[in-house]
This record gives sequence, C-alpha cells and structure tokens, in this order.
Amino acid sequence: MTSTGHHLIGHDAQPRARLLELIGAIEPWDDLERTHLRTATQWIAGGAPVYRTRKPDVPSMHLVSYFVVLDDTSGHLLLVAHRKAGLWLPAGGHVEPEEDPWATVVRECREELGIQATASPITGELSLFLTVTETRGQGPHTDVSLWYLLNADADTITSYDQQEFTAIRWLTAEQVLEESDELLDPHMHRFTHKLRRLCSGEC
Repeated sequence: MTSTGHHLIGHDAQPRARLLELIGAIEPWDDLERTHLRTATQWIAGGAPVYRTRKPDVPSMHLVSYFVVLDDTSGHLLLVAHRKAGLWLPAGGHVEPEEDPWATVVRECREELGIQATASPITGELSLFLTVTETRGQGPHTDVSLWYLLNADADTITSYDQQEFTAIRWLTAEQVLEESDELLDPHMHRFTHKLRRLCSGEC
C-alpha cells in the first residue's frame, strides 16, 4: 500500500489529502503500477497543480477519472471509440478543480452514457487501478488516471455522447486481451488482468 504520510498545507490541503487517501488504498497490480502510484503520490504531495485548467494541456500533468462499465450478467466490459485519442478507451473525463474523483465519475457517466453511475460491489466508490500516461495527438500531456469499476446492464445504455465517441463496444475480458495494444488505452490489458484476478476469472 502506498504511504500517505505527508504534511499538506494550503487552501487545497483537504482535496489533496483525499487524493492521497484514494491512491494509498490501491493495491498495485505490478511493478509498473507500483511506480505509477509512487509518481502520483509524490506529485500530489509536492504541491504541483493537479487539475486541468485549460484544454488540452494546462497544466501538462493533470488528473482524470476513468470508469469501466461491467455487465456482470454477461461479463462484458464497455469500451468507447474516443474521437480525439483515436483509441478504444474506458469512458471518463478530467477531474474539475477540487472535485472528488468519484463525483467526476457520476457527472461524466450521466453526460457521456446517459445513465446513473452505480459502483461495482467489487470495489465500491474506490479506484481499482492507477496509471500515468503520456497522451498523443494535439497538445500532448500526461494523464494521471484513477480507474473505477461500475455495474450496468448492457441494454440500459441506449445512447452515448457522439461528440466524444464514434462508437461503443461490449467485450468480454478475453476479447479485450485479444485486441492489439495499438487500438486500446496502453494500460487496458493490464487493467483487465487485474480485474480478472480480482473477480477470480468470473468477469
């Protein structure tokens, strides 16, 4: 577990302390996640700006909430074809200044998929995974992404934000792992392996 033993001062000390608590609760899947957790902890505790204030890259490193929607009846995961990234990703969005990352999930789930966010009983309203990723395309920057797990029946998602996404797909974990890394978020395979281990192969 990542240490959160840092003394924070300033007007945003409480949100930073909350972020450190969230990150400290994540059990790393592998050495890369352990490195990413350490990077994120030092970044937040060090007082650097953590929220995006201007699109697409100010500051150059900022916080994102991803949410992977699981239909636990069929075992399928939802991925979206993101227009700007040109990749299949989980849905999600940038965390607003001093917004709790779970509140970001609730807001973005409603805006992007038109449904109420329902936390998976596997994780509750806690993040399962953390990544630090350099984006590509216009305005490259670094996303520090908290990955959440939601539950929803696939047939309840009947629309999506077509300004953000060109399509959506439901895939089993096995199908996700068969997809090329070049088509997905670069950490999607690792997330899927971690989820499968948590679910003991049932999802």
